[in-house]
Amino acid sequence: MPAALRGGPQSKAKPRPKAASSPRKSRGGAKAQPGYAPAKLGAARGVGLSPAYALGAAGAVLVLTLAVALATGDRAERLGAGTESAIGRQFAAMGFKLRAVHVQGASPAATRDILAAAGVYRDQPLLGLDLEGLRQRVEAVGWVKDARVVRLLPDTLVIAVTERRQLAVWQHEGRSFVIDERGEVIPEAQAMDFADLPLVVGEGANRNAAAILPRVAARPRLLARVEALVRVDDRRWDLRLKDGSLVQLPAVDEEAALIQLEQLDQRSRILELGFERIDLRDPTMVAVRPRDHGQPGQMVADGA
Repeated sequence: MPAALRGGPQSKAKPRPKAASSPRKSRGGAKAQPGYAPAKLGAARGVGLSPAYALGAAGAVLVLTLAVALATGDRAERLGAGTESAIGRQFAAMGFKLRAVHVQGASPAATRDILAAAGVYRDQPLLGLDLEGLRQRVEAVGWVKDARVVRLLPDTLVIAVTERRQLAVWQHEGRSFVIDERGEVIPEAQAMDFADLPLVVGEGANRNAAAILPRVAARPRLLARVEALVRVDDRRWDLRLKDGSLVQLPAVDEEAALIQLEQLDQRSRILELGFERIDLRDPTMVAVRPRDHGQPGQMVADGA
């Protein structure tokens, strides 16, 4: 007789369900690796990308996003400047540093001011130079019309300039200035250093000098005797000669008046003999006042 168990009849154990077979069996019976791939990496693997490559691409996207985030306000400029400065220092350690500066197209006086404005120094990292900023500083110098700045590796900087042509010394309100062909003052130029330039005097003389000076210069006998060209009422010119004589030119057609003076000098050598004043303001008549005679305003009809 079977033995009775305490607690009632023995219950039958339920069979354990079988594990569902994997739809994808590894080839060759290889066991699956522990862990799992993230969804994005799994998707990348589905299109033929390795997880390492996909992870690297994701990192690059993060770096690009960070760079865009930094590019607000002037952060991008500061980041670029800092990077350029760091690169310049690295190359300077390799020998790419400033050892020579060549200024081309400038006079000695202008060269001194150009170098001072450039603000470069020996052993400065050559690749770290802001060439555009340097060019702007050089062109701000009064001597300079335009400039070009070039790096010659490994250690040379070339500053090529077009210098403003010094046309004349302009005397106005008790002060003297050197002016260029447009009548603009060259601030750095000292008038005392340009005694060989013609002297123009008076209001508006600077603006009109470029028109009258070539006409006078075309007559060497007259030019050699001229001490100053004086602008009268900003309308016309008087020529003051070195011997104290005065030639009064008209407000219009100065060339015709100078031709009259030239013809008179050819006939009577009047520039050599001297006179007090020659009035050429009337195109139909030349009035000559001799220096030694007491009758002023002696008339010479038609320049005869």
